[in-house]
Amino acid sequence: MTGGTPAWLPPLMELAAYGGNWQQYIDAVYAVFYGDFIARRARYGSREILFLGYDGQLLDGKERRFWHCVTEGNIEEDRVPDLRRCERVPWMRPVIENASDVPVDVWVEDQGRKGLRPHLWVNEEYLIVLERLWKGDFRLITTFHTLEDHQVRKYRRRRDEWIKKNAASEDGA
Repeated sequence: MTGGTPAWLPPLMELAAYGGNWQQYIDAVYAVFYGDFIARRARYGSREILFLGYDGQLLDGKERRFWHCVTEGNIEEDRVPDLRRCERVPWMRPVIENASDVPVDVWVEDQGRKGLRPHLWVNEEYLIVLERLWKGDFRLITTFHTLEDHQVRKYRRRRDEWIKKNAASEDGA
């Protein structure tokens, strides 16, 4: 971590706390996700995080978007659980709701037809990607940890390019 842990960031949710029992663990992780995003909507700034379309579909009794946030892989049907992602599910809502805090870097990438995607990166360790919807609300796209050096370099570059571009446009360049 680059900036110390903010007081609003909860501890990691570790498998060991559930005696290594995967089913109990994933159910508990999902309960946090469900409480933070389905039972009551999280907000990014003044706008809600919505779940629609793909998000309403269940897989093994859990939201497909949840599975996308706790698994990794390029082929949706073949994604595998990622414990680092699972551990950080309790971070999702606090990072989104504290995006204006110092340890959270925020930049927006234009993904063409996929629209504008705010990236929220806490302490260069955990990245949340949102998508701005047509009415101004947002949708959660994915989350993942960035603990490997190549990932940190990649997202630093993308963040810094966005900052430089926006600073240039503010200067009238």
